[in-house]
Amino acid sequence: MELYHVGFEIIKNPKINVGRKNADFGIGFYLSDDKNFSMRWARKRYNQKTYINIYELDTNDLKIKRFRKDKYWFRYIYLNRQGFKDRYKDYDVMIGPIANDTIFETYGVITSGVFSDEQSLELMKIGNRYNQVVIKSEKALNNLKFVEAKQIKDEEIDKYRKTVAEEEIEYQSKLAQKIEEF
Repeated sequence: MELYHVGFEIIKNPKINVGRKNADFGIGFYLSDDKNFSMRWARKRYNQKTYINIYELDTNDLKIKRFRKDKYWFRYIYLNRQGFKDRYKDYDVMIGPIANDTIFETYGVITSGVFSDEQSLELMKIGNRYNQVVIKSEKALNNLKFVEAKQIKDEEIDKYRKTVAEEEIEYQSKLAQKIEEF
């Protein structure tokens, strides 16, 4: 499986115990199997280069949890963001939809208690469907091979940032429309 991670560093030896514990799938090394989606994470920072790191993951002998955008996915993300104990901590790799990039806005709405779980899930389903692949164990990390890193040019970053801005406007409109339907 070819995977991508965008950042300000070339990451030949990723770590799984760095980052936010309350991310979608908990702590781990986050990647995507979609290069175009990964490029959406590219940013410009003064006097720093931005890279897309490319990896290959050998999934043989790994315990993998796959999610669809359904109530189980929603509940898992909800509990992770609340800081509850990871119920799938014994898995090596988690694969499933990423919550929308504007999740923090949506998350505030769905955790307000105004909407039922079913309505909240409907709100979470709005937007594009991109997958994330999270390396959760040392075993999986050992199966992840660094292939190369390529510098992302500023023009490419600008193009993808424009795409993200357009998607966010569309998402906000769809979110407001769905809330009005409730």
